[in-house]
Amino acid sequence: MTASTWTESDTAKAEQIWSDFREQHDLSDSLGKTAGIDPQTGRVWIGESIQDVLSQRDADGVDSLLFFERIGSETYYRKGAGGDCGGCFP
Repeated sequence: MTASTWTESDTAKAEQIWSDFREQHDLSDSLGKTAGIDPQTGRVWIGESIQDVLSQRDADGVDSLLFFERIGSETYYRKGAGGDCGGCFP
């Protein structure tokens, strides 16, 4: 998947995955951290930053696009499969 193949359906699916995840997990110790959601697999990574989440994803051998949420915030990001956050979209 490339950034150009991200769809509104991917966004909706990632938002639903994130909503379900929040209902099932106590995230009070993770406020301010970043969650990366893979809409294709339903996997969620939590880290200190987008780069930290991407490093975890890469270590797991995954290269899919992620939808990002800052835990406890209304701000979110969508990111492609590559390195830094130059392709993040607020």
